[in-house]
Amino acid sequence: MIIGIPKEIKTHEYRVGMIPASVKEVISHGHRVLVETNAGTGIGFSDQDYRDAGAHILDTATDVFAEAEMIVKVKEPQAIERAMLREGQILFTYLHLAPDPEQTHDLINSKAVCIAYETVTDKNGRLPLLAPMSEVAGRMSIQAGAFALEKSRGGSGMLLGGVPGVEPAKVVIIGGGVVGANAAQMALGMQADVTVIDRNIDVLRQLDAQFNGKLKTVYSTNDSIEKHVLDADLVIGGVLVVGATAPKLVTAEMIKKMKPGSAVVDVAIDQGGCVETSHATTHSEPTYIVDDVVHYCVANMPGAVARTSAVALNNVTLPYIVSLANKGYKKALQDDKHLLNGLNIYRGQITCKSVATSQDLLYVDAGSAIA
Repeated sequence: MIIGIPKEIKTHEYRVGMIPASVKEVISHGHRVLVETNAGTGIGFSDQDYRDAGAHILDTATDVFAEAEMIVKVKEPQAIERAMLREGQILFTYLHLAPDPEQTHDLINSKAVCIAYETVTDKNGRLPLLAPMSEVAGRMSIQAGAFALEKSRGGSGMLLGGVPGVEPAKVVIIGGGVVGANAAQMALGMQADVTVIDRNIDVLRQLDAQFNGKLKTVYSTNDSIEKHVLDADLVIGGVLVVGATAPKLVTAEMIKKMKPGSAVVDVAIDQGGCVETSHATTHSEPTYIVDDVVHYCVANMPGAVARTSAVALNNVTLPYIVSLANKGYKKALQDDKHLLNGLNIYRGQITCKSVATSQDLLYVDAGSAIA
């Protein structure tokens, strides 16, 4: 199979779909890899590194899209990239379609085979291709929140962990999954006062045991969310409903009542955000202020630590890339029901139920579609 790696073009996105080590592995299976020039330079991988791994370097993304049978990316294809997709071409990347009808429409029209990292599952019902980026984003959320609390950024001027004689900031994390657990680890490490809110008692038990009772765990209700959000200095939104638009758990009314100078980091922004006043921002302009509350809503947070993120992502995507290349997409999807869960759009049909529901569009079962 011919696999294409274009350079990412989203604002301040330096990650790359395949690092040289992954390219070398795929080529060892008899496949051909095309890499757009400078695709990996943002994280220290030169064109020569890719040549040494056996890849062919092409001058433009247009050249890569035109020749490749499978496109491997990191972020969702931008409009100019979507226009280059063709019928039957495989697209393997993060898509986050639920809150993005324009992208959904374009991918349907392309008739490409679109497999989303974020809805691939494993035998335990987890999301193995989303997990490493959730780990990164969860840890980064505390860094971003600490930055947002600085007075020069519009924050209250609180140091997250305080100092002797001065109480620490109160950090409230909504969602106790991978993002929430990693955010809690970092916040506790900085000696903040940490509360995690989740609706799954087993998750709260696990977190309590994991952190030896050092954090507070609260069962999620509308009342408990409001109570703790209004008392918080920093709120981390780490809610995820697989493939679907994130629920708005923090309302605009709550934001109005929060302490002036408090901050919100909405990690769920890729899926539309779990804070009603959130809208996607970029690494160039990461924050804005609503009702004296600093909002950090960067839609590709792990892109800020692109080297770590790209390597971590490649560690988990490589086996699926090899499977798709070795078997072809039909057999690979038929042989692996967990990879099949990643199929979001197939030759003009929506095959992810949560995406179809979010946009009120017709859903077709993925297995039936490819049969």
